[in-house]
Amino acid sequence: MRYDIIIIGAGLGGLTAGAKLAKEGKRVLLIEQHDRPGGCATTFNRKDFTFEVGLHEMDGLKNTDMKIKIFRDLEVFDSIEFLRVPEFYHFINERYQITIPHEIDQAKAVLNQNFPEEESGINAYFDQIINAKKRAKESAGKPDISLGEFLDTIIENEDLKLVLLGNLGYFHDNPYSVSLIYYSLAQARYYQGGGNFIKGGSQMLSNYLSDYISKNGGKVILKHIVTEIIAENNIAIGVKYQENKKSANETFSAYADEIIANAAIPIVANRLLPKEAGEKLKHSINKMQIGASLLTIYLGFNKKLKDIGSKYYSTFVFDDSIKTQADIIKNNKADFKERSFTFIDYSQVDSALTSEDKSVGVICCIDYYSDWEKLNDDEYKAKKKKVAEIYITKLEKLIPGIKEHIEYYEVGTSKTIKHYTLNPEGAVYGFAQTPQRILYDKIETIDNLHFASAWTKVGGGFSGAVFSGYLCATNIIRKDRQK
Repeated sequence: MRYDIIIIGAGLGGLTAGAKLAKEGKRVLLIEQHDRPGGCATTFNRKDFTFEVGLHEMDGLKNTDMKIKIFRDLEVFDSIEFLRVPEFYHFINERYQITIPHEIDQAKAVLNQNFPEEESGINAYFDQIINAKKRAKESAGKPDISLGEFLDTIIENEDLKLVLLGNLGYFHDNPYSVSLIYYSLAQARYYQGGGNFIKGGSQMLSNYLSDYISKNGGKVILKHIVTEIIAENNIAIGVKYQENKKSANETFSAYADEIIANAAIPIVANRLLPKEAGEKLKHSINKMQIGASLLTIYLGFNKKLKDIGSKYYSTFVFDDSIKTQADIIKNNKADFKERSFTFIDYSQVDSALTSEDKSVGVICCIDYYSDWEKLNDDEYKAKKKKVAEIYITKLEKLIPGIKEHIEYYEVGTSKTIKHYTLNPEGAVYGFAQTPQRILYDKIETIDNLHFASAWTKVGGGFSGAVFSGYLCATNIIRKDRQK
């Protein structure tokens, strides 16, 4: 069968690219190995609860945000409801409890009240955030510095640095190895456009985009996995795929003018491309570091959490061992007994994840595949249970009485993410956005093969994946018009 476009993977990048290209009249085939579209933008059901796999809060949705243009173009707002999150985040360590608003002026006021001696540093921080796009253009192609280095030059108080780094886990695991430009652009979208949750969970958006492709003449195939990208004369011309089950014995072929890989780029290099093309791509990405993963404990409660003292949507709890920002990466790699965590209470908005008299929440922390990869099945289950007990105890200390209202819980690790998304090491944000990455960000591969995912230079997260998919689609459309 011949198509204009074949897309490998139905994460948000692949779905967005497919939706745009299908709208432009392209014959699109999208092949997804999972039983549902979305990648990390999915939900799953247990008992009376719908659990959100990956979305805490989507940044932006301000008029100047690119997602507004994209979602209007794809008619997303006609079918999907975005719920404004009440505050940016609540930060807790042994010395401070501070709630950071989304609005910059209000955030500055809160920070100046708590750290009056650091007014100039606070102003410098938000000047960087406000002017993130301008600074990115000015420094294009030049070496960057890390976020940690920047904070050390403008602020002396270590606790203020920690407060500002409350949501660092949305991007990376170490302030001293994340690009200042990347962080500033992403953080600016939160401060300038607020945070939003998708009513009903992110699966609503993924399903919508998948249906949009189909309604515009495209075809979405689930539970099938691409096993090879077919190439001739250094040009991608098609794919081979089969049903995603051990007993699959039939291989199908499909051909297209352009191939889009929403799969992780290392997988494309190591498994899908012909040997010579794969080696070339591996060489192109060999200096890039795979980013961290996340551990999530999904919690279903038999009561509204507001009724037992839960006050915030996002609470970031830093362990007592973190005294400076240099301690963050040490803590992220420490035993789970010490590892910091985030608690998201979805009942603070009208999430529609369960009935009105119940609640859904998640505990989340930085995770690494190395924490789990050498365990056998029994050891793996036992460790998940132990980790759940550790964090539920921490949550009880944060919100006394909450433990007795847990009706159901389930643990997802980096190993879980790797299983369902195939991402190497269970990475949720693709390649790490290091200061050095800009120097070797050009990915070289065969003709007519494109990338649309968190693994591109746009970066991870929901916004990064959406941007990457849309930009990939517009580049193909532009290329087609120039023929």
